[in-house]
Amino acid sequence: MSAGQGSTGNVIAAICSFFVPGLGQLVQGRFGSAVLWFLFACAAFAITWLITLSLLPFGWFVVSILSCINAAMYSPPAR
Repeated sequence: MSAGQGSTGNVIAAICSFFVPGLGQLVQGRFGSAVLWFLFACAAFAITWLITLSLLPFGWFVVSILSCINAAMYSPPAR
């Protein structure tokens, strides 16, 4: 879907990854990366919750920003 950094596909993927980490990677067709980002976000949320004993989604937010950057910077391998 995406043609490289700054393409419309990458912008859409980055926006998707902001809301659900890994969704942008899934939109780009990178299933393995999508699953890893989502699991990483769930683990970060759980660790944050255990440390703070609240439902503050700080860990989820940090991972979603990193996932967003990863989706925006993706360029498919040359053929």
